[in-house]
Amino acid sequence: MNQSNVGLLDLPTEILLVILKNLTNIDVLYSLLNVDNQRLDIIVQGNTFTNTLDFVLTTLTDDIFLFNDSIIDRFCKNILPRIHQNVKYLILDSLSMKRILLAADYPNLTQLKLFNFNDKIQSDYFTVKTPFRHIFQQQITDLILVFENNLNEISIKNYTTDMYEYILKFFENLKHLSVMGSFPRFFPPLVLNNLPSTTFFSSILNKLSIHIMNFDDCLALLDGRLKQLTTLILVIDNMKNHSSNVYHIDNLSNLKCFSLTIYDCLTDLYDTEILPLFRRMINLEELTLYITIRNRTTLIDGNHISNEILIHMPQLHTLKFCISIKIHRNHFIHYLSKNDIQQSFSNIKYQQMDCIVNYTYNITTYQIFSLPFMFDCLKSIGNIFPSIIFNHVRRLTVYDDVPFRHEFFYRIAWSFPLLKHLCVINFKPQSSKLDKLNLNYNQLFSVIKYPYLISLRLDMAYIHYTDQFLNQTKTHLPSLTKLTVDYERLNIVTRNFRKTTTRLNCSKIKQLIISPPIMNSIVTNMRRSKHFNLYFPLLESCVCSLEDE
Repeated sequence: MNQSNVGLLDLPTEILLVILKNLTNIDVLYSLLNVDNQRLDIIVQGNTFTNTLDFVLTTLTDDIFLFNDSIIDRFCKNILPRIHQNVKYLILDSLSMKRILLAADYPNLTQLKLFNFNDKIQSDYFTVKTPFRHIFQQQITDLILVFENNLNEISIKNYTTDMYEYILKFFENLKHLSVMGSFPRFFPPLVLNNLPSTTFFSSILNKLSIHIMNFDDCLALLDGRLKQLTTLILVIDNMKNHSSNVYHIDNLSNLKCFSLTIYDCLTDLYDTEILPLFRRMINLEELTLYITIRNRTTLIDGNHISNEILIHMPQLHTLKFCISIKIHRNHFIHYLSKNDIQQSFSNIKYQQMDCIVNYTYNITTYQIFSLPFMFDCLKSIGNIFPSIIFNHVRRLTVYDDVPFRHEFFYRIAWSFPLLKHLCVINFKPQSSKLDKLNLNYNQLFSVIKYPYLISLRLDMAYIHYTDQFLNQTKTHLPSLTKLTVDYERLNIVTRNFRKTTTRLNCSKIKQLIISPPIMNSIVTNMRRSKHFNLYFPLLESCVCSLEDE
């Protein structure tokens, strides 16, 4: 066969567009744009290329930390001036935001997503003196702020008045506002309790996604200060107190989509605070509920959801839920099996569901959830869980008083393919011998791979599980950067940081959290150890902590 001399630019325009829209390497686009080719310029600047531009800008942001200054400069000099009129959506890192926004005018830019946001970015750029004032104040209608991990010290209440309320006023045409952060600390919550009803007020905002301090703040947001609100997405860490204020809330006839995440809620607060609020959402079309409820004496099943929630939402067409109920065994009033729970959902038309029942010591945990599972977190599953793929889960806690065998962690890797954060709680040994670590590994088992796992917590697990994960003949952890572990168990499993088979899984760790706290002198000597340093060549911090992550 003769060698073909046909190049990329010799392809028909339609095929070239398809290729451009599916590019994953932005350097290829740089090469194309640097070619002095009139036809390519027409394609790049034409309206038919708008969607491709959005994709390329998104790809740039995802890979921004891989780019050096010269590449970013090329992007600003050679690409943006040629496509700026088509740009409607920019996804930027705060470090490169200024250069990119100064590279060209963006007359059609209406959406902005900003990573590594903090209060300094706000004070430097969200002001009347900024060169981007017109873009921010007049053009931006959709704003997503992603907080950085290391926040400057500032009081929570000041974040509400000095940042969140300020942003709502400064962006005069803002209709969508989302504020998010990284696990586990997220970002400073919105706090409206004891502040005037004019705080955080907008007559045009129709979508809000934010982390709040408690349920009082949820009620405050719905008291009329956001009259045009149609979508509300809220996250509350815990809900342990009754509402301390009286809020006058009419029927929420404008609200179409509501999402509520509560990681810890007492059962009486669920019954007296949350359920009455649901009854006011008469025109709701989409409901997303992720909630963990403690101290309950009865289960929440399909009958409860139908009779206490859905009956008040006649327009509802989409229901996504994960409800976890923790019950002390001696507090049972009505026991339901897994089949009983599934049968109770037979009259709910929205979608399929499944459930997990986990018995640990004196507590039984019931988790009922819609399918497909759409949440990024799943807590306290044990040895028994359904054989389905949880494609969205990034954070998982496994907890049982029955030992986890090697096969269990195979199933975890298969069921949670994109897992990034894992906590193991189990004080029972994997082997039958309680007095020592069984190092005679059964070679019939293959190595388990967790390609995306970056954080692993083992300080509440028996020593066998430290070996299970750190031993490269059992588990492969190519992305692990954070490890929380008991010091003595780590020392034994690694043979005082000399064992070869546990070295690889430790080699990329940047943050090591030792639990329980040990003497500073021990930590200092450990860090000075030649063997320790060889084991953790990329280590940036080694601290002692008893705090929950």
